[in-house]
Order: sequence, then structure tokens, then C-alpha cells
Amino acid sequence: MKPFFGALFAIVLAATLFAQSDSLAVPAYHKAAPSASEKLPPILSKDQLWGPSFTNPYQAHAYELAPKVSKIIYQLPCYCYCDHSGHKSLRTCYESTHAAHCAVCLKELYYAYSENKKGKTLAQIRSGIVSGEWQKIDLESAAGMD
Repeated sequence: MKPFFGALFAIVLAATLFAQSDSLAVPAYHKAAPSASEKLPPILSKDQLWGPSFTNPYQAHAYELAPKVSKIIYQLPCYCYCDHSGHKSLRTCYESTHAAHCAVCLKELYYAYSENKKGKTLAQIRSGIVSGEWQKIDLESAAGMD
């Protein structure tokens, strides 16, 4: 009986450690900008930003800013871990209403946009995303960002 419980403990411990290390991994993102010939799905356009997904000003405004940094957010991970459901980068979140419902996606977009406006490089922006700097973004005040 002892070997059974020892094996069971080892399996549970291994599963727990694997799950923790997976959640600490950097989510999916593209390591380079899309090629000139690559046709990306469109980011939702202004005429699609209505209804219950867009009740707060910062939701629609994020979608208005996303095309301005499309190549940047294409190369950024999204820490809501939507890559587990097939997303390839932060940009994917803005190809549907997914980002409108997710504070992580919204904060990361506003962070990327503001850092790009400050002249930060893609590597610096990605590093800030990975280190969690996006968590400091206040969505209510971000709605006024140009």
C-alpha cells in the first residue's frame, strides 16, 4: 500500500509543479513583425464597436488605438493566457470582442501604445509586458490617451 501512495504523491506533485511552471511561462507571441505578404485578420473597426461589449469609453478607445500599434501588439504576449484557446499574440485579442471583456488585454494595449509614443523599442515594450508593468495602467484614465 505504501508504494501506491508514494507513487500517487509523486504524480500529484509532478502535476502541480507542471501546472505552476506552465502558468509562469511567457504566453505566445510572434518574434518578428508580419511579412509584407502576410494577410492578417482585421482588428474590429469603429462601426463594429457597439453593444454590451463596449459600454465603457476605454473599451472602444482601445480598439481605435490598436491599429496604430498593430505590428507591435502582433509581437507581444497576452497575459490572460488566451493562447490556450488559440490566440497567437495580443493582436489576436483585437480581432474579436475578446479584448473588450478582458482588463488584461486592455491594459496591455494601453501600455504598449503609451510606451511606443514615448519612443520605447519593441524589446523594451515586450520586457515591460513580461515584467507586469501593464498592471499599473488605469483604464478609466487611459480612455483619454491620444
